[in-house]
Amino acid sequence: MNRKHTSLFFLFLFLGHPILISAQEIVETKNEARSIMSDRYWNLWNPQIQAKIDSGINQYRKANATIVFKTIPVGTKVEIQQIGHSFLFGGNIFLFGDLKTLEKNKKYEDTFGTLFNAATIPFYWKTLEPEESKPRYEKDSPYEYRRPATDPVVEFCESKGINMNGHAIIYGMRRWGHPTWLPDNPKKMEGYFEEHVKELANRYGDRIQRWDVVNESIDQANRGVMPDDYAYKTFSWAMKYFPNSVKFNINDCDIHWGPSRRYVEIIRDLIDRGIRIDYSGVQMHIFNPKESKEIAEGKDILSPEKNYAVLDCLSNAERPIHISEVTVSAPDDTQIGKLIQAEIVKNLYRLWFSYPTVMGITWWNVVDGGAAPGEPSISGLFTTEMKEKPVYHVLDKLINQEWRTNIQVRVDKQKKINYRGFKGKYLVSWKDNKGKTHTKEFSLEKEGDSFEL
Repeated sequence: MNRKHTSLFFLFLFLGHPILISAQEIVETKNEARSIMSDRYWNLWNPQIQAKIDSGINQYRKANATIVFKTIPVGTKVEIQQIGHSFLFGGNIFLFGDLKTLEKNKKYEDTFGTLFNAATIPFYWKTLEPEESKPRYEKDSPYEYRRPATDPVVEFCESKGINMNGHAIIYGMRRWGHPTWLPDNPKKMEGYFEEHVKELANRYGDRIQRWDVVNESIDQANRGVMPDDYAYKTFSWAMKYFPNSVKFNINDCDIHWGPSRRYVEIIRDLIDRGIRIDYSGVQMHIFNPKESKEIAEGKDILSPEKNYAVLDCLSNAERPIHISEVTVSAPDDTQIGKLIQAEIVKNLYRLWFSYPTVMGITWWNVVDGGAAPGEPSISGLFTTEMKEKPVYHVLDKLINQEWRTNIQVRVDKQKKINYRGFKGKYLVSWKDNKGKTHTKEFSLEKEGDSFEL
C-alpha cells in the first residue's frame, strides 16, 4: 500500500471479518469484492457451480457461424462487431420523465439502449384509467407516480429500437390492478375487461412486442371480486384483438417460493384449452435489506440449487422463461452494502443467463428511491442522484463486455471465417483498396448460421 494514500482507506468489520477498503479499489479489486461475502456464501456459489454456469453460457448463448467473403480480396482486414443481443436485458421504465432535472432524465433514458435492450412499460389499469373513459395515454395526461403516460414511453422506445413489454393487461389482484369505478358484479366486469383488451390492441397493434396478459393470477384468495376463469377469457380476448406477431406472457410466482407445480399446471391447462402463451414469467424480489445481509452471510435463501429447482420446474410448462421482475436490495447504503448487492446480482444474472430456456431478465427499480411504497429504497442501479452504483458496473461489464463478441480477422484463401460468438446482431466493416469503408449487418441466431458478404 502506498503510504501517501493511507488516509483514503477505511477499516470495516463486516460478517466478522476486518476489511481494508479504499473508495477507488473497493469497486475495482476483485479480491476485495469477493471478501465481503462469507465463506458459507462461496460454498454455495462454489467453483463447480461457476464452471456449470460458464459451460451453460457457452453452450446456450453462443453459436458457431460461418461468414463467406465473396467479393472481398484475400488479406483484407475485417472487423466483426456485435451490436445487439438476442437475449433480452430489460428494466422497468416506470420513472420515465420523472427525475426532476433534464440531466437526470437524460441519464435515465440513456440506460435504455446502452445497458438495456428491453423495457417494461406500466399499463396498470388502475392508474391508466383512474376515471372512466379518461385514459392516460397522451403526453399531457394527469401525473401519477411511477405511471408515466404510455404514448411518450412507447414512442421513446421505438426511437431507440427497444423491445417493449406491456405490464399488465389484467392484474390478478384487484386492489392493485383495477380502477375503483369497475362494478363489483363479475358478469358485468367481463364486458369491461374485453373492451379494455380491445382498446389496448386497437391503440398499439404490434408496436409493443410483448404483453403480460395476466399478472399474478394464482393467489385467488386475495384477488377480490373478479370474473370467473378470467385468465382464460383475457388471453382469449388478447388472441382475438392483437396481431399474431405480438407475444403473450403470463407472469406469477417468485423464485423465493421454490418450485410451483400449481403455476405449471395453470399454464399447461390454459395451453391445453387452446390459449397461446409464448413466455412464462417468474419474479425474484429481495425486498428486505436484512435478507441481502443474510444471503451474504451464507444463508440458503437463493442458492444455485433453489434457482435450478424453480427453473427446472417451470420448464415443464414448455415455454421460454422470462425472469420478469428482479429486485435486489442492498443491505444498507454503505459502500460495503452496495458491493454485496452487486455480488449477489452478478451470480444470479450469470446463472439465469446460462439456463437454456431463459429468454430475458428484467431489472425492476432502476433508481434508488424509485420503488413502490413499502418496497426498498436502496435497490436501484443508480443512487437518487443518478450516480452509478457497483451493481450498475457489474451488469455493464457482463452485458457489454463479457457477453459480447468482437473480433478482427483477415480474409484467408478460402475467403471465409468460422467463429463462435454470442447470439445477436453483428456489424462487419472493412476498407477497400481506395480506403473507403464498407459495412454489412447480419444476425447470428442459431448454431451453424452462414452468411455471405
